[in-house]
Amino acid sequence: MKNIAKIIDHTDIRKEATLKDIKNICLEAKEYGFHGVCVREKWTKTVSKELKGTDIKTVVLADSPMGLSRSSERIKLAKKIKKDGGNELDIVLNIVDIKYGRYEKVLNDLKNICRIMPTKVIIGSGYLTDDEIIKASQIVKKAGAICVKTATEKDPLENREMEEKARHLKLMKKGAPGLLIKASGNIRTLKDAEKMVKAGADIIGTSSGVKMAKEFKK
Repeated sequence: MKNIAKIIDHTDIRKEATLKDIKNICLEAKEYGFHGVCVREKWTKTVSKELKGTDIKTVVLADSPMGLSRSSERIKLAKKIKKDGGNELDIVLNIVDIKYGRYEKVLNDLKNICRIMPTKVIIGSGYLTDDEIIKASQIVKKAGAICVKTATEKDPLENREMEEKARHLKLMKKGAPGLLIKASGNIRTLKDAEKMVKAGADIIGTSSGVKMAKEFKK
C-alpha cells in the first residue's frame, strides 16, 4: 500500500475542540504530510492560514449530521467556506429526502453546491439500505462531486464492524464507478485503514492519522 499519510484527512470535528487543538492537528498534518485537515466550519480560516504554502487541503464538514438545512442555506454556507479558504467541502446530503425517495430534490441541491467548490458528499450510509446506498452514490456522481463519503458523526455506521463498512464501500463503488470514495467512522488503526483501501477507499477520514502514519513507517 502507498504511503498511508497521503490518503488521510486528519480530522477533528469535536464541538469542544479548541484553537490549540486545531493548530496542533495542522502541525501534525505538515509533519506527516497528510492529504487534508478536516474541521468544522468555524475553523476554516484558522486551518487555511496554518496550512498556507503547503499542498495539504483545508477540508470543511458542513450540515452534519443529517444534511437537513434548506438548500439556500447550504449554498450560502458553501460560498462562505470557499471565501474563508476552504479547499474541499465535506457536506451531508439530505438523508431524510433520500429515505423518502426525493431523488430529484437531492440531485438539484447537490448540483448547486458542487458548482461552488470541490465537494465530497457524505451519504450517511449507516442510515441507508443497500439499494439506497447505490442510489445515493449515483446521485452524488451525477451532481458533479469529486468524492462520495460513507459517514460522519452520529451515523450508525460508526459502531459497525469493519467488514460491514467495507461492504458499504463496495456498494458505493458499484453506484459511482470512477468516483473517489472516502471512508470514515471509527477507523482507528492501520489494519482498519488497509481493509478500507482494499474495499475501494481512496481517502480515509480519521482522528488517528498520527498513530497510523507512525505504524506505517515501522
